[in-house]
Amino acid sequence: MEFYFPQDEESQKREKHKARELRNSQWWKRKRSQGICYYCGANFPPKELTMDHIVPISRGGKSVKNNVAPCCKTCNTKKRTMLPIEWEEYMNSLLKQ
Repeated sequence: MEFYFPQDEESQKREKHKARELRNSQWWKRKRSQGICYYCGANFPPKELTMDHIVPISRGGKSVKNNVAPCCKTCNTKKRTMLPIEWEEYMNSLLKQ
């Protein structure tokens, strides 16, 4: 089991700066241009997709290619600071209702 530790305020600022730089990269533009939300799988116009940190910065995540994904605003808002396992549990609880 992996444990994630929150970063201090300065580290979080650095990661947010890196995320802004990554958002301007060709890699991100290609990734977003597919128009698919990482979480719900729905199609959206690329401009409507946001960058989500799979492991949130506030929970120790980094602004690197394997930790960011395009997602719709609805999923991004619902996910907030959940870790992937917490998001999966949340989605499974919705299916059981």
